[in-house]
Amino acid sequence: MGALSDADRDLVEDLVVANHILFDQGVVDAFGHVSVRHDKRSDRYLLARNMAPAEVTRDDIVEFDLDSVPVNGDARAVYLERFIHGEIYRRRPDVMAVVHSHSPTVVPFSVVPNIKLRPVCHMSGFLGQGVPTFEIRDVVGEGSDLLIRSRELGAALAQSLGSALIVLMRGHGSTVVGETLRHAVYRAVYAEINARLQSESMRFGEPVIYLTPDEAAATFKNIETQIKRPWDLWKKRVSQAHAR
Repeated sequence: MGALSDADRDLVEDLVVANHILFDQGVVDAFGHVSVRHDKRSDRYLLARNMAPAEVTRDDIVEFDLDSVPVNGDARAVYLERFIHGEIYRRRPDVMAVVHSHSPTVVPFSVVPNIKLRPVCHMSGFLGQGVPTFEIRDVVGEGSDLLIRSRELGAALAQSLGSALIVLMRGHGSTVVGETLRHAVYRAVYAEINARLQSESMRFGEPVIYLTPDEAAATFKNIETQIKRPWDLWKKRVSQAHAR
C-alpha cells in the first residue's frame, strides 16, 4: 500500500467525511466518487480506492498524478472512472474538488434533450451558469459502456464541462466541481434537490417560473457564503452515524 505524501491531515479527513455525506444525502450509493486536489501539489489529487463511498476511511485514500496514475507505489484497485478527476484538474486550475455521481433525479435530465436542468430554487443559483450535457457517442460512437475509462474520454468530458460548475452525462449521471471540497459537495447535493423540485413543479402542467439570470447570479453569490452551515450539519450527522 502506498502512503500519502504530505497532504494536509484535515483535508484528508474532510475527503473521508465528504464521501459519507454524499451517501447520507442520497447523491451516491455503492457507486460514485469524490476527489480533492492535493493542497501542496497542484499536479496531484486524492481519491478513495475502488470501494463504496459510505465505507471510506482515511486509510483508503489514494494519491494520483494528473494522468490518474497512483503514486508512491500504491497498487490497490482504483476506480475505472478516475480519469474524470485527473482531466478536469488538468483543464481547470480553479477546480479544487470534483464529485461524480448518478443521483437519481438528475439522470432523467441527461436523457431528455428538450428539458434542461435549470434553477428553480434560491439554493441552486449555481445552475444558472449553465448545465451542459456530455454525449459519449460523439467521442467513441455507439456501443460504449458510458464509462469514462480513459484519459481521452476524461478530456472530452472536461471539454464539455468548459467553465461551468456541473456537466450532465447522458444516461449516466453528472459531474460537479468546486473551488473547495465543501462547495463541490454542496453543489452535488443541491443539484439533486433542484432536480427533484423541478420535476415536481413540471408535474402540475403549468409553466415553471425559473430563476432569472440575475436572480441566479445573486443567489449564487450570497447563498454560497453560508456553505459552512450545511457542511457542519451534514458532518455532525454522519459522524454520529459512524460512531454508533
